[in-house]
Amino acid sequence: GPWLSWLACVEPSQDANSSLIKESASQTRDVLKQHFNDLKGTLGKLLDERLVTLLQEVDTIEQETIKPLDDCQKLIEHGVNTAEDLVQEGEIAILGGVGEQKEKLWSFTKKALHIQLDSLPEVPLLVDVPCLSAQLDDSILNIVKDHIFKHGTVASRPPVQIEELIEKPGGIIVRWCKVDDDFTAQDYRLQFRKCTSNHFEDVYVGSETEFIVLHIDPNVDYQFRVCARGDGRQEWSPWSVPQIGHSTLVPHEWTAGFEGYSLSSRRNIALRNDSESSGVLYSSAPTYFCGQTLTFRVETVGQPDRRDSIGVCAERQNGYDSLQRDQAVCISTNGAVFVNGKEMTNQLPAVTSGSTVTFDIEAVTLGSTNNNEGGNFKLRVTISSNNREVVFDWLLDQSCGSLYFGCSFFYPGWKVLVF
Repeated sequence: GPWLSWLACVEPSQDANSSLIKESASQTRDVLKQHFNDLKGTLGKLLDERLVTLLQEVDTIEQETIKPLDDCQKLIEHGVNTAEDLVQEGEIAILGGVGEQKEKLWSFTKKALHIQLDSLPEVPLLVDVPCLSAQLDDSILNIVKDHIFKHGTVASRPPVQIEELIEKPGGIIVRWCKVDDDFTAQDYRLQFRKCTSNHFEDVYVGSETEFIVLHIDPNVDYQFRVCARGDGRQEWSPWSVPQIGHSTLVPHEWTAGFEGYSLSSRRNIALRNDSESSGVLYSSAPTYFCGQTLTFRVETVGQPDRRDSIGVCAERQNGYDSLQRDQAVCISTNGAVFVNGKEMTNQLPAVTSGSTVTFDIEAVTLGSTNNNEGGNFKLRVTISSNNREVVFDWLLDQSCGSLYFGCSFFYPGWKVLVF
């Protein structure tokens, strides 16, 4: 019995391990072959380009240095031809009749006086004439050989692995860690893809060891992998073993069509536009549940106003221009915290571009209580922003299985992402 149970557990994991080794070995072979084929082609092209450049240099030097010599040759040939013509003319003049002879001799003498047979161009010395040769340094082969023999490595284990995948509404938090103590990481690179896709895409490059991947469709499997770049290195390490994750949580969305706010295509980003607006932009549904972390990231800021609000409420109530009201908790852009419309003495830092504001809410008591504070349902709320947090109890009139979130800004320019 125990042996069979043990075998039933071990065999599938053994198969999975063998499959991983074989698959990764096959992929590594393909990557190596492709890379070295590409390298061969590129090196061949570079050598061809260099050869063409050097041959062009030979042509240019040849043309530039041979032209003066050609001109000199033509000048000498012209002088010799002229002298030959003159000698022939003199011979004819001597052989001719007396009257004719005098005229021809006079013409011959006139031409002879105008020809400079003693004037020849200077012919350069042989030592001054260019003699082309190719200067080729054989040491390049040794240099290239050294680089080639050191190029590429095969690693049996990547230096980083994915440690944890945490589902969020419309997203997944990916955490990774180093598994090689001797490896000093300068940057990390995270990629993901739908399990049905063949192509991974970069989603993060930086020095952090965690990142939230947004735009995740609920109940769809995604693959994640991470690699690292060593300190002072250019190349990336091998990829980690891909991990599969999904989110069962419905994405948070702002209500569409509300005057004064423009939404992104996935409705998780709201931008306060230039239109007139008086009221709170609420979530499209009560998608926040106790025990979760609700995160607002302020992408851009506008002019702050003390009536601005980002927060959570039991129900959507129209007619209010802020969440600074009963049955709601919120933070204003100046950092003031309001609980059921009352400002707390504890305050958080003012909201700036890039600020992240998180709400963590836990149920404290259920059912009626005998306190005189007017509520019969108590929630413990933690609001965090810019490395500071406030914790307080929030009393509601009735128990809520889920809550709405909302925001209100009096001036344009504020852009808030929720997840």
